[in-house]
Amino acid sequence: MRSGRPNGPGPRNQWLVLAAIFGVLLAVNFAVTSAALTPQRVRIPYSPTFIAQLRAHNVASIDSTSLAIDGTFRKALRYPAGDLAVAPTTAFSTQIPAFANNSALQGLLAKDAPMIDAQNPNQGPSFVESVLFGFGPTLLLVLLFVFIMRRAASAGGAGGLMSFGRSRARRVEAIDQPVTFDDVAGIDEAKDELYEIVDFLRSPDKYLALGAKIPRGVLLSGPPGTGKTLLARAVAGEAGVPFFQMSASEFVEMIVGVGASRVRDLFAQAKEAAPAIIFVDELDAVGRSRASGGPNIGGGHDEREQTLNQILTEMDGFDARTGVIVLGATNRPEILDQALLRPGRFDRRVVVQPPDRVGREAILRVHTRSVPLSEEIDLGQIASTTPGMVGADLANLVNESALLAAKRNHPAVNQQDLSDALERIVLGAARSVVISDEDRRRTACHEAGHAVVGMLTPGADPVRKVSIIPRGQALGVTFSAPDADRFNLDQRHLLAQIKVALGGRCAEEIVYGDLTTGAESDIQHLTRIARFMVGRWGMSNAIGPIAVLPQEGTSMLLPGVSETSERTQQLVDEEVHRIVDQAHAEVLTLLREHRTALDDLVTELLASETLDMQDAYAAAGIAAPAPAPASEAPSLAG
Repeated sequence: MRSGRPNGPGPRNQWLVLAAIFGVLLAVNFAVTSAALTPQRVRIPYSPTFIAQLRAHNVASIDSTSLAIDGTFRKALRYPAGDLAVAPTTAFSTQIPAFANNSALQGLLAKDAPMIDAQNPNQGPSFVESVLFGFGPTLLLVLLFVFIMRRAASAGGAGGLMSFGRSRARRVEAIDQPVTFDDVAGIDEAKDELYEIVDFLRSPDKYLALGAKIPRGVLLSGPPGTGKTLLARAVAGEAGVPFFQMSASEFVEMIVGVGASRVRDLFAQAKEAAPAIIFVDELDAVGRSRASGGPNIGGGHDEREQTLNQILTEMDGFDARTGVIVLGATNRPEILDQALLRPGRFDRRVVVQPPDRVGREAILRVHTRSVPLSEEIDLGQIASTTPGMVGADLANLVNESALLAAKRNHPAVNQQDLSDALERIVLGAARSVVISDEDRRRTACHEAGHAVVGMLTPGADPVRKVSIIPRGQALGVTFSAPDADRFNLDQRHLLAQIKVALGGRCAEEIVYGDLTTGAESDIQHLTRIARFMVGRWGMSNAIGPIAVLPQEGTSMLLPGVSETSERTQQLVDEEVHRIVDQAHAEVLTLLREHRTALDDLVTELLASETLDMQDAYAAAGIAAPAPAPASEAPSLAG
């Protein structure tokens, strides 16, 4: 629920605006109509024209103001005479010269006896006319300016044109917060660490009586999609306190000082609503390290640093008795400024890890509460085939399966819907592309090479599905997934991954004697594994247990500077080549020895296009493996 006034003008303001517009249009219409109804007067000379018409008894009436005369003729007069461009008119105006003989004029008027009127030249316009014509335009501009400003403010919500310094945090009251710890599954360790925060917000006196100080800030870190935001909302829901949510990127604007002002306003609102929770998502947007060098090169513009300094100041400015807890979330805690992480600010860190198999099953049960499932569905089996997936991935899996079931007019989601949804997410959506028979046979050979190597190589993940249906950017896919999670990768498994990635290329070499571009993604995948084995994981005797590659997303030193010598870098390249070349030779030997299994699997793929685990192993004549621990994440070979 957003606090403050609702967006947009209310019904009363809309009627006022319409009335103002109608009044302006009425005034303009009146002015135009008056101008149209006022006769157009032709200016004539006092002498001889006006005097001549007066003597000819053609003047019906005159209206004089000082020496100016406006009047009408009894008969229309064309002036100048003979000028066909001027239409005849009865309305005229003239000016009495100061030296004219007024006595002679009075004698002519007495003889002709026209209707005569006069106005006081010192009499100005009326009060209403003075206000209307003197202040009317100014008042209209002021009203228009106020209307524009109110519209801009209402369109911008809490951060309207005149409210740049106001916080844009979304406030959710306790009664409007439906999320609790029952809605969070698969991250029990993180929930346990936050129970203390919930208990403090419920009964702070118990802690204050013993002199205990609750952490002012709690930093939630972990990969994207693991449930950090959901966990923060669940803390507020369990504690029954207001929840202020704002992304760190919303603090900083082009105008200098806006970010710091919004930080002050956010903490002021939270203190007024205490006990409360402030949740700052993507904290690294303003909390990046201000260091100018080192492994985490930071720096930034002054506005971001002012915002960060204001956050540090505000967190120092309140104690536990205020009942305000700050929760921050980030995917990259290693780049945060150390001043944020010291005790007294974000002095507690909660790491939200990807769930294990049991956690994934619990997450699936949470997301399928409102989804009708058929009795044949085994969520435990689905969880075992989705290693590496986080809560957001599993929520997407359930939603995709429900969409497929609705599209197929199923009364409930069945096992095939879930299987197809998982295949679509992991392998990609099928493409309706027409390929030649030769390319189709090459694709079958390539995927069969991956599959056979995966079936016969010790330490490789079991092959779950083989398909030559084009999906995404690939013409075919071989899907391998473990039976259980593994949190430590051994050297045998890594070498098996390299060999499986080489299986498609080696199969093409054996069958066709030449190569295609289809192994591009495979080569990138195996090269990355080999380089990490050598430069990061110490799995090369020539290099030893020395890290010569920086962590992903960081630089060990300034750009252009390296800690390793040219000789060491060359040695790393040689070791990578050695590992890949040795694996390539072993895969060629393996496929030549099992050429019959390769050919049989190619034939079955051309006939069926997609083979599940049992069909694939049966087609190759290889016994399916028993369940065994394998890698943490599935491997894909295209």
